[in-house]
Amino acid sequence: MSLQLILAFCKGNKQLRKKMEASMKNMCLLGFLVVLVIAGLGEVNGSGECGKANPDMEAFKLAPCASAAQDEHASVSGSCCAAVKKLGQNPRCLCAVMLSNTAKSSGVKPEVAMNIPKRCNIADRPVGYQCGAYTLP
Repeated sequence: MSLQLILAFCKGNKQLRKKMEASMKNMCLLGFLVVLVIAGLGEVNGSGECGKANPDMEAFKLAPCASAAQDEHASVSGSCCAAVKKLGQNPRCLCAVMLSNTAKSSGVKPEVAMNIPKRCNIADRPVGYQCGAYTLP
């Protein structure tokens, strides 16, 4: 009789364990989905400075401006001016890109970078736009 009781107990535990494993899998899946939803909320409406684009990713478009953003005496290339003109259509985005972590880690000096639209002679640049502690000339 005791052997039958032990077998019944072990069998019951396997079923209980399977139910618990399934329940844990469901909880993990639910948690993962909640994290995805929360992480995506800021991007859903394109409400960032650059719409749906990440300013750190947009900063790579300004790669031709690398030397001009570090040295105020360096020449500004045509491809740099074209990229700045395009991003400058949205001053908030241009500002976010120039102050982004990508720009900082690339050695961009914000006080120098803010002068690039002027150095490019972009007529419709956002003169006087406040960009953090800087003002676009």
